[in-house]
Amino acid sequence: MPGPASKRRIPVSQPGMADPHQLFDDTSSAQSRGYGAQRAPGGLGYAPASASPQEAFLADPVSNMAMAYGSSLAAQGKELVDKNIDRFIPVTKLKYYFAVDTMYVGKKLGLLFFPYLHQDWEVQYQQDTPVAPRFDVNAPDLYIPAMAFITYVLVAGLALGTQDRFSPDLLGLQASSALAWLTLEVLAILLSLYLVTVNTDLTTIDLVAFLGYKYVGMIGGVLMGLLFGKIGYYLVLGWCCVSIFVFMIRTLRLKILAEAAAEGVPVRGARNQLRMYLTMAVAAAQPLLMYWLTFHLVR
Repeated sequence: MPGPASKRRIPVSQPGMADPHQLFDDTSSAQSRGYGAQRAPGGLGYAPASASPQEAFLADPVSNMAMAYGSSLAAQGKELVDKNIDRFIPVTKLKYYFAVDTMYVGKKLGLLFFPYLHQDWEVQYQQDTPVAPRFDVNAPDLYIPAMAFITYVLVAGLALGTQDRFSPDLLGLQASSALAWLTLEVLAILLSLYLVTVNTDLTTIDLVAFLGYKYVGMIGGVLMGLLFGKIGYYLVLGWCCVSIFVFMIRTLRLKILAEAAAEGVPVRGARNQLRMYLTMAVAAAQPLLMYWLTFHLVR
């Protein structure tokens, strides 16, 4: 019979056997042994387990050659596009016409409204190249004509809306008609210059710029018409029409008549008279178009 001092036997855990007092099995050691038993990376020609698909693809010399060939084709295509785009869209020249700043815009608008106060109309040159518009108020630009055209379309929509006549179709017709008249003007002037055989540095972009300045006066006339009625419209538009007429005469004569003087053409010669008539006709067409494109917007 065992005595009171006898001790209870505690089972001794054997290696590889689970502890009877442990609720969950410890699998960390088994995983460690399992991972440790994996094959070394790169063994038997296999790619390392940590290598990404992109790294495995780039490790192939054939893919590297294909990428180099593709980059070469892309570079050649970009160069071809850059060469051909200048043939149809003179991007480099367009940058010149948008090289303006706030001071230039303010001075140019003042020149368009008050050309009578301006004395020197000569365009400045630097090494046979005209300086950027921001350095010369007499240089043509496309920033003011482009912004004026957009503003004119918006003001036309506002005028139509105040008269309960607004519609997207009518606004589109207003914008397209203004563009159509501008295109016809440019084509007519180019044809006239060709027929009169004028050798001038006046380019097509210069014509678009000069002809686009009339939208500034059109905006002023329509806005005054909305604020003060017909009287305000006719007063402001009449002032702007006279101003644009004077501006065009003084600007174009340096482009057309000055070339005739440089060629030694007599001042009262028949060809020089035709050039003078052409200058007058272009200047006189601006007030007519300003009225035609705005009179129906004010009632």
